[in-house]
Amino acid sequence: MSITNKIIKLFFLCLFLSFASCQSDDDNGKIEYAEDAVIAKITLKTDKASYKPGETVNFTADKVFNSSLIRYTHLGKVIKEETFSGTSWSWLPPSDDFQGYMVAIYQTNTDGTQTILGTVGIDVSSDWAKFPRYGFLSEFGNISESDRTAVIDNLKDYHINGIQFYDWQYRQHQPLAGTVSNPMPVWKDIINREVYGSTVSGYIAQAHSKNMKAMFYNLAYGVLNDYDPNLIKPQQFVYKDANHNDKDKHELGWPFISNIYITDPANTAWQSYLGQKNDDVYKVYDFDGFHIDQLGDRGNVFRYDGTNADLKNAFPPFISAMKSANTNKKLVMNAVNQYGQKEMAGKELDFLYTEVWSPNEGFKDLTQVLADNAAYSNNSKNTVLAAYMNYNKANNQGMFNTPGVLLTDAVIFAFGGSHLELGEHMLGKEYFPNKNLSMSAELKSSLLEYYDFMTAYQNLLRDGGTFTNPTIATGDGKLNLGSWPPTMGKVAAVGKQVGSKEVIHLLNFTNANSLNWRDTDGTQKVPDVIKQAMLNLNHSSKVTRIWYASPDYNGGAAVELSFSQNGDKVNFKVPSLQYWGMIVVE
Repeated sequence: MSITNKIIKLFFLCLFLSFASCQSDDDNGKIEYAEDAVIAKITLKTDKASYKPGETVNFTADKVFNSSLIRYTHLGKVIKEETFSGTSWSWLPPSDDFQGYMVAIYQTNTDGTQTILGTVGIDVSSDWAKFPRYGFLSEFGNISESDRTAVIDNLKDYHINGIQFYDWQYRQHQPLAGTVSNPMPVWKDIINREVYGSTVSGYIAQAHSKNMKAMFYNLAYGVLNDYDPNLIKPQQFVYKDANHNDKDKHELGWPFISNIYITDPANTAWQSYLGQKNDDVYKVYDFDGFHIDQLGDRGNVFRYDGTNADLKNAFPPFISAMKSANTNKKLVMNAVNQYGQKEMAGKELDFLYTEVWSPNEGFKDLTQVLADNAAYSNNSKNTVLAAYMNYNKANNQGMFNTPGVLLTDAVIFAFGGSHLELGEHMLGKEYFPNKNLSMSAELKSSLLEYYDFMTAYQNLLRDGGTFTNPTIATGDGKLNLGSWPPTMGKVAAVGKQVGSKEVIHLLNFTNANSLNWRDTDGTQKVPDVIKQAMLNLNHSSKVTRIWYASPDYNGGAAVELSFSQNGDKVNFKVPSLQYWGMIVVE
């Protein structure tokens, strides 16, 4: 599938120059951006999803504009500028690890203003799990190399740096089809779809060529009815009764499919068994790690000896056993609606992952999950949320509701999370192959901006800091400001202190008709664009610089703002707000 060209909506009247406190808006030397400019856009791409320190970034553009320049920035500060004279070029970023950059092509107009023509984000990180941007694959039939390439290139353009291979396995208790010495070329998955080993290995190789990691999916526990009783003993299962008469099982509801019988993750024999099976997988397929799934709270279940299975506390030893079995492989485990997350977060997981369900349906619930995960991991691990959009609408064919998706992503990204949503298609259901809903061209292009933004500003969004409640008010009535959690009819202002920088996120709920993040039926409304809104901020120390960036404006490029300061009162204008904008005060 092809990438829809990025559409940069350019409605600018912004200032790009540092101003000391008490400076006025009519100072000389400021850089202005053209307002309401309508121009052809440049589609700007990189050759990989992320880069290691010391690795060169290769760019391509679909067109050239005369007298254009390339600007490389880190957190709004210019690193380098050079002439833009061709459709392909290279750049060697600074050697610092775990950094995000924004690259913009711009043109200076005859009146001295500038127009942004295209932007793209860059992630330079030695370990993808520091800032995970997780995608998925769910179809592994006889897919041609060119079709696989299109899927991987699409994910690369969204900077997806890790991929979950969903339901690729032969059996839950035997993920590898065949043996290490004689792997099966084709097998059937749990619902009898054909899986080609060449497609699995081809996808892994293509992902690696773009600096993406490949994680194989399987349950922490799970046995189909064709298991070998000589290898998996009754003592390894979990039971619904203390007398081990009734195995706990996940019923799939189709007569041609086996139920999934639940094993005890803390049972050392089961750990040893599955660890060996995983080792077989790694010997045949070049996966980078194990994406561990679970089925949530199973209620009151028992081990073979009649003791409570206590699955939440059974997960940590299972995780440790999987790490010991393959120490060089990554691990991530799904906490279904947070079940077991507190117990697991301190273990060997490389980042945290939560599949969000009712009753956590409000925006405030979504951000509470992110806050809890940060606390559980002592602020050492970032979180990916599996949060399925337009859930009821996805029962039928149709299109995702763009404002619902963008508002939810704005909230997730502003609060430091990432959203598992992109693969061969966008997710609307927990069964990943469901592709009833499609992305519009508008949603595709807007999400490119959002993922560029999350990548470019990852050091403010996902690299530590403390959330605060800023004292900020409207200066002209254009923004009806509120705090977090959000209120319909208001713009929620969310503060975060990151080092010496005060970050203020503006999340626009003024037109929202629901505070349900899932936008279940696809009815969330498009927020009106608010322009040139004056804000008054309380800031106790001297301000040297204020800049603003939004994925909905100016291609996400940072815009320096004029401001005035009198004591602890700072006044400035936000040039444009639709869904989400980020103010940075230095």
